[in-house]
Amino acid sequence: MIKRYPTKQIFVGNVPVGGNAPIPVQSMCFTKTSDIEATVEQIRALHFAGADIVRLAVPNKEAALALKEIKKQVDLPIVADIHFHHKLALIAAEVVDCIRINPGNIGDKKRVQEVVKACQERNLPIRIGVNSGSLEKQFEDKYGQTPAGMVASADYNIKYLEDLGFTDIKVSLKASDVQRTVEAYRTLRPMNNYAFHLGVTEAGTQFHSTIKSSIALGSLLLDGIGDTLRVSMTGELEKEIEVGRAILKDVGIEKKGLNIVSCPTCGRIEADLVTAVAEVERRTKHITTPLDVSVMGCVVNAIGEAKSADVAIAFGKGSGLVMKKGEIIAKLSGDELINRFIEEVELEVEKRK
Repeated sequence: MIKRYPTKQIFVGNVPVGGNAPIPVQSMCFTKTSDIEATVEQIRALHFAGADIVRLAVPNKEAALALKEIKKQVDLPIVADIHFHHKLALIAAEVVDCIRINPGNIGDKKRVQEVVKACQERNLPIRIGVNSGSLEKQFEDKYGQTPAGMVASADYNIKYLEDLGFTDIKVSLKASDVQRTVEAYRTLRPMNNYAFHLGVTEAGTQFHSTIKSSIALGSLLLDGIGDTLRVSMTGELEKEIEVGRAILKDVGIEKKGLNIVSCPTCGRIEADLVTAVAEVERRTKHITTPLDVSVMGCVVNAIGEAKSADVAIAFGKGSGLVMKKGEIIAKLSGDELINRFIEEVELEVEKRK
């Protein structure tokens, strides 16, 4: 069991973040927020994909004013992403569920004070979003774009909000590479008990983002660090959610759906295993009950894997085995084999309900 670092719980809309709450998966729309119809459509698609929270860019007054109508039409909590113009945060704070500011570019202390007051009036949390590429001048001059600079910026801005009597805080410390990101989060974690939003910023295409995010976020989650996350990806937003959920599942934090164990392709395989696993994934993607299943291409490792699997299938030459809890329950061939396997998976799901 992973022992999560104890953090102060906040609420983004109706979604708890921190404490012992489940770890929400976030994304950010790439539509122009001022295009209400397109933005609402994208938020609904993200909701359907399993997102818990969505962030919207608010680069101008038109976008800020559009938030009110968008909020009426969607169910997901909305985080307003504010850079440079603090007055946009004041407009957004009237309707959204969280304000994200980047301390490196929001402006002087008076502006931050105004944002804090607006959030206090509606009990909104603030996300302090530190990026290695946009540190305040004093920290970049002293430390460069390093984890030390990111931590110094975050700590400074946390203490500034605390001095204003504001503690409904979550923090992100993002760099575009794994090492700086992980080091920054690990360094800051013992210094406060605020919720951490995890992510590798500008992580690249689906392939590179999946690898970078899996290494960085997986490492931190295994350390017990992290209260919400986003997989930053150049591509489909639904894929961000899919990869984020997979990271939580494979780390062992989120127990939901099938954990499919399948062997790598090798010369012992007696069937088209790639096609078989794809079919199993397709026919079981609706299942949310946590189950361990095994799909093996030969009997060499199958019996051993089947001992720890709820349901297992092992292909042989011309036929194969279906097993439950290590016990062989059927020897079949062709389509009958996969059909029986799926049937036993469904039966196990019903039993656990």
